[in-house]
Amino acid sequence: MAKKQRSNKWAFLIYKESAPENYLDIFEELHIPFILSPWHDKDINKETGEFKKTHKHGAFYFDSLKSYSQVSEFIKDKLNGPSHVEPVISPKGMYDYFIHAENPEKTLYNIEDIEAGCGFELDKFLIEQNSNLFLETVIDVITNNDFTEFEDLVHFARHNNTSLLGLIVERTYFFTRFLDSRRHRPQNRSKNKTSTLSNTLASDNGVKVNTEE
Repeated sequence: MAKKQRSNKWAFLIYKESAPENYLDIFEELHIPFILSPWHDKDINKETGEFKKTHKHGAFYFDSLKSYSQVSEFIKDKLNGPSHVEPVISPKGMYDYFIHAENPEKTLYNIEDIEAGCGFELDKFLIEQNSNLFLETVIDVITNNDFTEFEDLVHFARHNNTSLLGLIVERTYFFTRFLDSRRHRPQNRSKNKTSTLSNTLASDNGVKVNTEE
């Protein structure tokens, strides 16, 4: 069935023992956006109890539809990999399989060891697959920095973690409402009143208050 399909996303496999040492250079020379899992070197064959051959799962993200044979030839001829390839049905499922995110009984591989190139937007891909985790990260940024203005959040992400910008833009409504609720909650209103009172008292006592930070 897969051999008759055409897709712009194809998954494949390469083995460490047969892949060229400069496999990344070869991928780059193909000029096709790609993503590769960490080396899977601790996978166990359930039937034999032995370690499987060290391998990487990968995927090409083409700009147009490609056939099974076209992609199969890339992998077989350029990277000495198995000729069998499959269309990517679920990028989220593929990502989970890359690091065994949803398989606690298997070895968990490090997300930092995922490789990508030729224009593949890895940061965007990881945020899309881990949206809940990155949502929590942004909420922590807001809370830890006591932000109440959307502009402050955007500037922080721009200067400290640009990978979060896309998520912030995508979830603008959620974050503006969250910031609004922080700004108007009683504790912050009390804090603002206290600050205003302190400035007034200092001014009455002839103390110049520096309002420029």
